[in-house]
Amino acid sequence: MNSNSEIKSLLEKFVLNQCTPEQINEVVAYYKKNQLTDDFPTVEDIQQLLGEMPKMDQKTADAIFMNILSASKEEETVIEMPERKSNFRKYISIAASIVVLLGIGFFYKQSLADKPAEKEFDFKSSDIVLQLENGETQILSEHNSAQVKDEKGNIIGNQNGDKIVYENSSNPEKLVYNTLKIPYGKKFRLQLSDGTFVHLNSGTTLKYPVKFIAGENRQVYLDGEAYFDVAKDKKHPFIVNADELNVRVLGTHFNVSNYPEDASTDVVLVEGSVGMYKADEEFDALKNTILKPGFKGTFNKGNAAISTKAVITDIYTSWINGGLTFRNMTFKNIITKLERRYNVTIVNKNEKLANEKFNASFGDESIDKVMSYFNDIHGINYTIKNDQILIK
Repeated sequence: MNSNSEIKSLLEKFVLNQCTPEQINEVVAYYKKNQLTDDFPTVEDIQQLLGEMPKMDQKTADAIFMNILSASKEEETVIEMPERKSNFRKYISIAASIVVLLGIGFFYKQSLADKPAEKEFDFKSSDIVLQLENGETQILSEHNSAQVKDEKGNIIGNQNGDKIVYENSSNPEKLVYNTLKIPYGKKFRLQLSDGTFVHLNSGTTLKYPVKFIAGENRQVYLDGEAYFDVAKDKKHPFIVNADELNVRVLGTHFNVSNYPEDASTDVVLVEGSVGMYKADEEFDALKNTILKPGFKGTFNKGNAAISTKAVITDIYTSWINGGLTFRNMTFKNIITKLERRYNVTIVNKNEKLANEKFNASFGDESIDKVMSYFNDIHGINYTIKNDQILIK
């Protein structure tokens, strides 16, 4: 440790649970040497930092406190204080505060590290999964009806077939999120608490607040593809976060496609206006890209550049009614989209075909007819057996 300013910076990071394991060891080692000087933070400084720590539930806090008590019983540390005329003694109370602080920071960080990793969602399963804020999940069937409840058992919405409608009655103090995960081969519909209607395509995940809060933006997080019919609210902009891109609207109809295999995120505007800007920036109507109806905005994931062009919007929203569209798309990407749409496995042994680009549009067709088209037009040799397709 080179200086007290460095340990101060490390301490702040530690309190906010931002230290690496190596940095934690540095902080502990520093305290063992008892090198406190006048420029070190006061008890008031520590308390202010504590106010910024993530809030823990009572059960977690009690467990951490018991861990600290057990550790103190197992090992006692005796600190010899050298004689000097400085203000050293006033830092004894600081050291006591920080010993507890270090214990809380360490055990809280350790408890987070010990949490089992969230199980990755199997998009090839047949289950539509609703995940609550606390990680609990509910399996939904598009053929049934059910009540949607929060972790306390309160009814927050109702599911009827392939649609969930959230209620707009409660007034929460903080945002509570649900996450809806749609497997391959299925689609789903969602009405948010503000009346916004969302169509979710297969292989899509949407994270959204159970209830929006007055005075804050209405923000949701999308992986996959969704069509939004946003309820108008001039005081509360609606923002769709698609990884590195934000799409901001007040009330409009638009489609966002943000699948991992695609080199870009596409936004197609049907009605109204939307602003496109990088997720780490603030929206600025004078600087950001503003789409007009009938245009597609393309966010290049490689260089973060945004481009626009006029399109026939129906082509890009036809998936809602079972349509399927490919525009200047490589065959390997087409394979991924066919697997997602029909929940099949496609093995392509024709390596030359993988990077060829195609344009094609289909209605609500079966996978047999889609593959037959590629065979008739492009001479693709394939066989279908159950849910397995082999391209030779």
